[in-house]
Amino acid sequence: MAQPEDSAQSKLEQFLGEYLNTPAAKEFTQSPLPKRKPIKHILIGSLETVTSTIHHLQVIGYASVGDWSPLVPTGSPDQVMSILIRQIPIQ
Repeated sequence: MAQPEDSAQSKLEQFLGEYLNTPAAKEFTQSPLPKRKPIKHILIGSLETVTSTIHHLQVIGYASVGDWSPLVPTGSPDQVMSILIRQIPIQ
């Protein structure tokens, strides 16, 4: 009864050995993941312009509306701000 299990094990090892020796697999295992560093986007302006910009950035696929901080008054009349922090890959 040990033979079928040994046979399956050897077939698996053979398959994995062939897979791991392909150029694509070697490239994947040898290339390190890119480092990521934070970048902060700060929008300051009227409620309408900040909200409009946040929605536009969602439409073009850069950041979802929910990625931004809540709108915060700046202390200047009719101005709010919102912050987005993204992790950008650095090569």
